[in-house]
Amino acid sequence: MLAFNNLITLLFDTYAMIILARLWLQWARADFYNPFSQFVVKATQPAVGPLRRVIPSLGRFDTATFLFAFLIILAKFVVIFILSGTMFPVLSTLILVLFGLLKSAFWLLFIALIANMILSFAPNIGPSIRFVLHQLTDPLLAPIRQFLPTLGGLDFSPLILILALQFALDLIAQYLPYLL
Repeated sequence: MLAFNNLITLLFDTYAMIILARLWLQWARADFYNPFSQFVVKATQPAVGPLRRVIPSLGRFDTATFLFAFLIILAKFVVIFILSGTMFPVLSTLILVLFGLLKSAFWLLFIALIANMILSFAPNIGPSIRFVLHQLTDPLLAPIRQFLPTLGGLDFSPLILILALQFALDLIAQYLPYLL
């Protein structure tokens, strides 16, 4: 049963990260003609397109895309609860879904930071993807770079952000059982 739970979690969380990437690309006003951006849009458009016709955006925040990500994480927990044969209380499940979205967003940021750092060592590989990764991560790294100097040409701001993300994920994991 653990193998099925892990597979379900992997599939649903991966798709939720792709949906959240769409939100992030829109928020950062990233280049939507980039191959990475095109993949994200094509992977999410069949479900987000009809939702966007019904649910309006709030300024720059695409509520339809966020609702779809919420529903994907909710579906993950419902499937896991059904497979385990347990009842799922509504309030606890909604709290789990919100923290699941936050965890997926943190993992997406973590993956983007690691990919950006790896690709920085090979400047000729994937320049279009590196460009989008810079558009996504630079607004988050800029405040850290203001007070953290570069040492010997090395930028430690991604490492600081990764440590902060890990700390936040640990806090969520530590206090989540007390919220349920």
